[in-house]
Amino acid sequence: MMEVFGFKSKVFMVVLTIAILVLPLVLPPLPPPPMIFMVVPVLIILLLVIMALTTKPFPDDDIKW
Repeated sequence: MMEVFGFKSKVFMVVLTIAILVLPLVLPPLPPPPMIFMVVPVLIILLLVIMALTTKPFPDDDIKW
């Protein structure tokens, strides 16, 4: 049977998972970011929603030969 992930990929994912679980326990808590950085993800989501809901005008399907 074919393996999807190689040995190196599996080791990388395990190390990354352990780092994500352990580092927050070891590192000191960080102060909250400035308010402008808190607004950036909201603006990105709003932009994506607007782009998803607006329609792009398509050219006429009538091809005149």
